[in-house]
Amino acid sequence: MLKTYSWPRYATRRAPEIGQAGVRRVPLVVVGAGPVGLSAAIDAALRGLPVVLLDEDDTVSVGSRGVCYAKRTLEIFDRLGLGQRVVDKGITWNVGRTFHGDQEVFAFDLLPEAGHRRPGMVNLQQYHLEQYLVERALELPAIDLRWKHKVARVTPGEAFATVEVETADGPYRLECDWLIVADGARSPIRRALGLDIEGKVFQDRFLIADVVLDGEPFPADRTERRFWFDPPFHPGQSALMHREADNVWRLDFQLGWDADPEAEKQPERVMPRIRQLLDSQGFAHIGFELEWVSVYTFQCRRMANFRHGRLLFVGDAAHQVSPFGARGANSGVQDTDNLLWKLQLVVAGQAPASLLDSYDAERSFAADENLLNSTRATDFMTPKSRAAKLLRDAVLSLAEELPMGRALVNSGRLSVPALLTQSPLNTPDGETFEGWMLPGAPLDDAPVRAGGEPGWLLPHAGQGFVLMLFGAPDPAYQGAIDALANGPVPVRALVVMPAGEPGPAGLTWLEDAECLAAKRFDARPGTAYLIRPDQHVAARWRRFDAAAVRAALARATGQESQA
Repeated sequence: MLKTYSWPRYATRRAPEIGQAGVRRVPLVVVGAGPVGLSAAIDAALRGLPVVLLDEDDTVSVGSRGVCYAKRTLEIFDRLGLGQRVVDKGITWNVGRTFHGDQEVFAFDLLPEAGHRRPGMVNLQQYHLEQYLVERALELPAIDLRWKHKVARVTPGEAFATVEVETADGPYRLECDWLIVADGARSPIRRALGLDIEGKVFQDRFLIADVVLDGEPFPADRTERRFWFDPPFHPGQSALMHREADNVWRLDFQLGWDADPEAEKQPERVMPRIRQLLDSQGFAHIGFELEWVSVYTFQCRRMANFRHGRLLFVGDAAHQVSPFGARGANSGVQDTDNLLWKLQLVVAGQAPASLLDSYDAERSFAADENLLNSTRATDFMTPKSRAAKLLRDAVLSLAEELPMGRALVNSGRLSVPALLTQSPLNTPDGETFEGWMLPGAPLDDAPVRAGGEPGWLLPHAGQGFVLMLFGAPDPAYQGAIDALANGPVPVRALVVMPAGEPGPAGLTWLEDAECLAAKRFDARPGTAYLIRPDQHVAARWRRFDAAAVRAALARATGQESQA
């Protein structure tokens, strides 16, 4: 038990399949009730897919573990129905400051412009997030959440996968059309099947300490991340400090590969490090209590393929990165955001199973981007040779004097959504557009008004395909717009009108409250965008063309050859 949190224990129950003749067949099983598995199950349920969610434990994660949740992940949580709860409990921040010794050399702002609903980052201990996800899952009847149900064996098959489960009440088996594997970095399923995972193991150790302070080191309106290279309180190494919920502060200390993990976790070693950090920052008057401590190493690696027939690997089971940059849980949640709408279409017979290959293609690209950034950050932060350290220190010294040096400082490039510009689901531009809302980009938010009430654009994009039209469409298009809305894969029209102008009758429309939507989408009257169910751009045109929309929809659902 922590000072600020008590772990819940969730009730276990006997599986109805125990002792029954035959094997029950279900559409979807998810293994692992961490942030990624829970997100996958909630998304499935909201899309009408019944899901059995299995976890071998009966509580949320022990220790705070993941902390930082990026803007794009918060927007996904909004769609899943818990975004506001995460923001309300967590610590919002956008500004990070980097120091060399005691000299500030670099600062960044994750959200330099206004007009976005969500901040660049929210810090929240993982156990709070998981509890909110569990409570959201329990609200959805389509989720059969089974605690203390341990997967003992998975047998892949061409038509289905078989899952053998062990419980205190006895074993049972399930057959499932699809299996989402979210059982973590050590993934017993991946290991048992002998599936590959390749990459780099970093030979360094880091101490994580969560501490409860009895005072406020910064003003309430100044929440920021602080990172130090070679600080006076921890010479020759690096350190990190940022705030979590309940006045808990996360402190990271680089220890070096030769450090003894067990010795470094002992209070007599941890407490002086924390005291030196606080004192060096002018916080000698502030006391603290140790909440949680761990020593860790990390790896940057991924599976060659995230899809293996009926098995779909997500999160840490598929790819692992260093914690610098908050790319772990954020990337895993974005995996599920990419996967579930495709799985929904496949299960419903509205798309071929080959559409799921695009999950592998798109999220493998995103994983490679995360691995590259994570590896570069780690190499800069923890140079492993004298030459590398000399180069790193030269960059830091240059950053104290010149702006160009600051751009080279790397204390962890923080999580951003992947630009899926090379996706096979995109329809390339045939006309000139400015800005970054190109095919493959995640949708930018903007303030809007609906029915005179202020709100935001993203919630109106929903969970299906959307045809976003800027300006009132020609009435002659109404029949074609209606046909798209009633097609085999429905495409809902959403009209964005200039501020102060009335919208068209018979169509859902929004008022571009501050003209930011048109600016961010480089939209003129008549511009049209096709938006995917995961709120990425599939295609865009300067004028509505029903045949072009149908062709882009076929491509975005993996049916181009059948169109």
